[in-house]
Amino acid sequence: MYKVGESVILQHGHMPGMEGAEATVSGVFATTAYEVSFNPTNGGEREENHRWVIHEEISESTKGAFQPGEEVTLEANHMEGMEGATAIIDDAVTTNVYMVDYQPTDGGAVVRNHKWFVEEELAQ
Repeated sequence: MYKVGESVILQHGHMPGMEGAEATVSGVFATTAYEVSFNPTNGGEREENHRWVIHEEISESTKGAFQPGEEVTLEANHMEGMEGATAIIDDAVTTNVYMVDYQPTDGGAVVRNHKWFVEEELAQ
């Protein structure tokens, strides 16, 4: 739906300063996106229903799409303690995922190549 370089509004706040921020699409990929729960490898607090990890960021990705309840190993490094963590698939959706650059609404520094948003989390 959205193309690289297109301006969008972030409709979901995965982190502070994100919801309502203006953003530019920096990447678009067709894949399966997963919501996952995991204990970070650095001993941090358990992450529940983390959105999103894509199929290619799971070490067992040579298999077909995963189903809710399956256990996987994360290769994603979106946050400290994520890479190498064992996770449970909470939900899965086959869709386009978007990487974006945005200026946080709380005045923080510009974020480049934030991974990931799905279409319904963006607006024009």
